[in-house]
Amino acid sequence: MAKKCWIARNKRKEKTVAKYAKLRHQLKNEKDYVGLSMLPRDASPTRLVNRCEVTGRRHGFLRRFRMSRITFRLFAAEGLIPGVIKSSW
Repeated sequence: MAKKCWIARNKRKEKTVAKYAKLRHQLKNEKDYVGLSMLPRDASPTRLVNRCEVTGRRHGFLRRFRMSRITFRLFAAEGLIPGVIKSSW
């Protein structure tokens, strides 16, 4: 489990990105790079980190399921993810 402060920091960044998204888009269309540089650093979407929805882990992240590989394996084995079955051949 990731530290709660890391998860909270990422959620705060998501709110900041959403808040400034429209303004960033407008400034980019106008090619106003000075205005862009005056926005908060966390307003950039590249500052967001993909984190597991369950554990907060950021490595081994599966975008399709929005969780880490470890959590995915546990949930899939328990049958909690619809349409996912263990393969055997």
